Amino acid sequence: MAISGDTSTPLGMRAPRRPRRTVADVFDLRLPIDPVLALAAIGLSIASVVAVGGATDGDTGYIARQSLYGAIGIAIAFVVSRIDYARLRDLRWVLYAFMLASIVAVALVGRSVNGSTLSIQLPGFSFQASELGKVLLAVSASAVLVERSRSVDTWGTTLRMLAFFGLPMAMVLLSDLGSGLVYGAVGLGVLLIGGSPGRHLAWIGAVAVTGIVAVLAVLPAAGVDVLKPYQVDRLTAFLHPNGSSDVEPGQIDPTYQLQQAKNAIGSGQKTGRGDDSTQQTLGFLPENQTDFVFASIGERFGFVGAALLLSLYALIMWRGLRILSTARDFYGAVLAAGILSMLLFQVLVNAGMNVGIMPITGIPLPLVSYGGSSVLSTYLAIGLLQAIYAQGRAAARRGPTVARPD
Repeated sequence: MAISGDTSTPLGMRAPRRPRRTVADVFDLRLPIDPVLALAAIGLSIASVVAVGGATDGDTGYIARQSLYGAIGIAIAFVVSRIDYARLRDLRWVLYAFMLASIVAVALVGRSVNGSTLSIQLPGFSFQASELGKVLLAVSASAVLVERSRSVDTWGTTLRMLAFFGLPMAMVLLSDLGSGLVYGAVGLGVLLIGGSPGRHLAWIGAVAVTGIVAVLAVLPAAGVDVLKPYQVDRLTAFLHPNGSSDVEPGQIDPTYQLQQAKNAIGSGQKTGRGDDSTQQTLGFLPENQTDFVFASIGERFGFVGAALLLSLYALIMWRGLRILSTARDFYGAVLAAGILSMLLFQVLVNAGMNVGIMPITGIPLPLVSYGGSSVLSTYLAIGLLQAIYAQGRAAARRGPTVARPD
């Protein structure tokens, strides 16, 4: 006999208590780690310390800080890799709101560098919200798309996702063009693997190309300047590989950085110039520990060094694609796609602008360019990839499950 209105427990018996969640349920040290992915990331951090040391002429301050960023990043990646990434789906709106709030905070109280407000100066650390936002956008956008997976082939879902990506992208573009473009790459990666129809992606691409042409050429010709003249010059410098012909006396050639980067890489030849790298030691190569660290490596270690560096990125991409294809669930696959899009876009653009085939946008080289926010955010992304790998392996070991008939 049961109490009227409550058929869950027999009369006189207490309802069973829900089992308490233990630390092992959230943080499992027994989960496997992808060794190739881990070693490739650590190898890039070691290369970063060596490259930053050479670019700064052995400045112990830069070397110590970059080493510390790498060590903290590795610890962050390990902790994140032990957590079930699926729990982040429930936090998607919290993470999205935090991302937007941090971008606004930087705009209001951030420190201005070269005319752009990019970071908030904290004790011993400069927090760049746009770097962390790249990872948070991948996490939250993947969760939102998976939530609407049954209607992913409709324009309604595509437009909602574009608004979801577009808001933080537009906010970041106001002060950091490079990071804003990375946000767009994350969005496209999520839409592509998430199942958005090809015709939708084609329309998005066509609109994006039209907008770029309008901003860089059509609107300025009509007297409407969306970007500042120096920004347009930087973005179009790669179209003038031999230098700009319309530079007035007293002005800086907008192709100067590009020319010096190409000179540095070319002078490195096969095996590099080592300590005789004059382009960086004499100060000709600008931002040689951040934006143009790839050119610094090319001059110091030559084609061999640059090829080894790119090989480490290739290993990360290979393992990332493998993790994507063996993910435990749809959310893990879409999240891995967003992270890989973020990493691949940054590597291609940074290396491309160093050799003169991409516009100069200030996008850092992941795990190699000097800077705490970039290194820590990238290791956070690596940790998420490891978490997807670990949960996928754990699910494969358990094997397929069959529901019991009632």
